[in-house]
Amino acid sequence: MRSRSAIGRFLAASALYAGLMQLVNWPAIICHASAYPLPLAAPPSASCPSIGDTYVDTSIGDASFLNPVLATDSASGDINNLVFNGLLKYDKDLNLVGSLAESWQVKKRGLRIIFKLRRDVRWHDGEPFTAKDVEFTYRKLTDPSVRTPYGADFSLIEKVETPDPLTVVVIYKEPFAPALESWTMGILPEHIFKTGDFNSHPANRHPIGTGPYKFFEWKTDEKIVLKENPDYFEGRPCLDRYIYRIIPDQAVQFLELRQQGIDSMTLTPDQYKAYPEFFEHYRKFRYPAFMYSYLGFNLKKNIFKDRRVRLAIAQAIDKEEIIKGVLLGFGKAATGPFPPGSWAFDATVKDLPYDPAAARKLLSDAGWTPGPDGWLQKEGQPLEFTLMTNQGNKLRELSSQIIQNHLARIGIRVKLKVLEWSSFIHDYIDKKDFDAVILGWSLGRDPDQYTIWHSHQTGEGQYNFISYANPEVDRLLEAGRRTYDRKAREKIYKKIHRLLAEDLPYIFLYYPEALPVIHHRFQGPEVAAAGIGWNFREWYVPQSLQRYRLAF
Repeated sequence: MRSRSAIGRFLAASALYAGLMQLVNWPAIICHASAYPLPLAAPPSASCPSIGDTYVDTSIGDASFLNPVLATDSASGDINNLVFNGLLKYDKDLNLVGSLAESWQVKKRGLRIIFKLRRDVRWHDGEPFTAKDVEFTYRKLTDPSVRTPYGADFSLIEKVETPDPLTVVVIYKEPFAPALESWTMGILPEHIFKTGDFNSHPANRHPIGTGPYKFFEWKTDEKIVLKENPDYFEGRPCLDRYIYRIIPDQAVQFLELRQQGIDSMTLTPDQYKAYPEFFEHYRKFRYPAFMYSYLGFNLKKNIFKDRRVRLAIAQAIDKEEIIKGVLLGFGKAATGPFPPGSWAFDATVKDLPYDPAAARKLLSDAGWTPGPDGWLQKEGQPLEFTLMTNQGNKLRELSSQIIQNHLARIGIRVKLKVLEWSSFIHDYIDKKDFDAVILGWSLGRDPDQYTIWHSHQTGEGQYNFISYANPEVDRLLEAGRRTYDRKAREKIYKKIHRLLAEDLPYIFLYYPEALPVIHHRFQGPEVAAAGIGWNFREWYVPQSLQRYRLAF
């Protein structure tokens, strides 16, 4: 789920902007170079032509857990990706390459993987990284008392052996096709977490990792500050600091952008098309996002158990109006859980046509008839529900308003509720206290979506929060994980695509385009198959363009 989009009401945001600037205590962190001389820079290197400066990023929602085993939201993920490492990682072309592991061997047709670890890695507190940390992380991922949604990715492991401090042997009970990708999971330090309650451990807010950046400070709902790791095993990052500002409205973010108070943000389509002079200090990027947005039903609710009701709602929604009016053409209608850039995408699945008349007939056949007030009812019960989404996401809020209007035309009353991100996820989604939601999934490159759709993944904090259960989809998800042959897997996931399009546990709304902007002083941003941040450690600012000095 993503929390990086917001509503764009510019006039209403002006007052918020003034108040926000009083809340953010910048002098304690960084000062403008115009007021203070820059400190002596570390010597440049081949990967860092220049050292120094600070990157100020932004998010509409705060992080929840700075612990990759527990984190379920994108804000936490943004920070964890800079603080922690997995055994493997993706390169710019989406090839798996070594990170904490310098090499690996896959044996016995995938049932045995041997990782050889780097010997030059230390945790941020100076302790050496060893195979025992990998084994410890695995134990936590499979501990039923740990509230993690990722346990299913490690459930087919029979055991993890550590014959020496630099060797990890993973033995699987049966073949697991995404096995290597699963080991991109951030590894945790055993010496930090071996005592205390894992789910509420203080290190979940003050993490110790092995990554290019070290944790420095977290002010809830304000900012998270990271500093460079000068001893990072791949070489220190070129930028000295990374600041993650929590600005819960993208209109306010946009005002900050115009004042150069932040260095990047993800634009809404209307902001992207704004006057060119708004972006004289920034580079704009545009590329297909590997994600989709959807309307999801709580399938425990009686009205949504009837597929005819879900199908009628789908046929009553004019997706093209959403794509043209909300996305301004920066996206396309979604047909299922795999975006067009995935090899699992089934291009033969056609989207349902916009057909209000067919929707009305379906509802009539299901026993829903107009009441005295014109709204549909059955046996005295109205056909109505509350559609929820998160605060600050302009695209989702506008989409919900359009959907509300579309469904009113066929006699379905929809109430809208917009909630702050953290409360929305933890108080409503995790606890299944909702009727229907508009959300989105940002996806991994392997098409395995077991954690989203399998009927065993419906517990609190797990990703199948809509309570979807289809034995055939369960069987296919299990088969897809156990099959290594790419062509065979492709057939499996294309069938899943078709089944979900038919079942309609979600109404798949659209595949959006990513529209980020980055301040022009940063050298190195490059769009690749892996996105735009794949080489962030190597981004740098020439000395003559650096804006901030350190004040730690």
